[in-house]
Amino acid sequence: MKADRALGNWVLILACMVFGMTIGGGHARTIGAGFSIQVWRPFTGFIPPHSAADWAYLFGLFQKTALYQSHPISLDGYKALFWPMFLDRCWGRLMALVFLVPFAVFLIQERLRGRRALWMGFIFLCGAGQAAFGWYMVQTGMQPGVTSPPPAWAGPHLGSAMLIFFLLIWTGLTFRTPEPLPVAGAAHLRCWATASVVLIWCTMGFGALVATSNAITVFNTFPTMDGVWVPPGMFDLHPELLNFVQNKATVQFCHRLLATVTALTVLTTAVMGLRMKLSPALRDNFLLLAGLVALQYLLGMTTIVLGSANLGYVHELNAVLLFATAIAARHKLRGALPVNLPQPLPAAAE
Repeated sequence: MKADRALGNWVLILACMVFGMTIGGGHARTIGAGFSIQVWRPFTGFIPPHSAADWAYLFGLFQKTALYQSHPISLDGYKALFWPMFLDRCWGRLMALVFLVPFAVFLIQERLRGRRALWMGFIFLCGAGQAAFGWYMVQTGMQPGVTSPPPAWAGPHLGSAMLIFFLLIWTGLTFRTPEPLPVAGAAHLRCWATASVVLIWCTMGFGALVATSNAITVFNTFPTMDGVWVPPGMFDLHPELLNFVQNKATVQFCHRLLATVTALTVLTTAVMGLRMKLSPALRDNFLLLAGLVALQYLLGMTTIVLGSANLGYVHELNAVLLFATAIAARHKLRGALPVNLPQPLPAAAE
């Protein structure tokens, strides 16, 4: 497979746009705007309301949600919730265009063929599925007593978005550098980098559950949870698996535990990488990884102690940057070789 920087840059731009969706979606969730638009118009939804009748219709739908019924607001208050959610949806439509137009051009130019074309088509279908999943999650706002996106929906929504984010970064980097570069004596580091990527993703999933279950409002001490290491009531809900989604004590405990294991794993990976003789690019990658994970853990501790949803939003965005950095490090280690195994000779020397 030949390197194609244009293809790679296109896919990496899409990955950056997924990060943009995280910014918009996280902001909408933080201000309570998740249920503000109860219509889904995939093709015409980019047209904003332009008359009093349009606003009255949308506001009327919002008034049917449990969120409005528990916290009534004026039309002006509704507009303050509407615009962030509207812009987030428009960003999603822009992403579809940024995908489809270059995709068609690359197909015509025959730069995307065979497996490459099928793979990119699969990623697009994943994105379309993510959009549909998000819409059905928004519709839960019409259910009695549901005042925010349920954790059982919002957690998987972020988790699946991060899987798409992973696929885009990995694919974009592979288009740019299809042949792995040999990295002598770093085979063990590849395993650590893989563990770092998986653990960051799992920790982010429980972080989404903390945010959507409002678990940040309980146990606002660190490192203990109100003086204990294991909080009471962790299995009060039945069936017991429900505790890992909706029980604030259980969700926060799991997130704390995973965050600590993840931070130690990522720091160990970064330190081992920095102690090796690696290329400047890979060393910089590990240095950034160490800095971001230290910042992430500090943000997490501060968010818990202050019980601040706004700081939790910053914590979420930094997690995405940490995830991207870990993916990039793992990608650069595709050609890692065991200790004492000679590197393959360059093609010219052969």
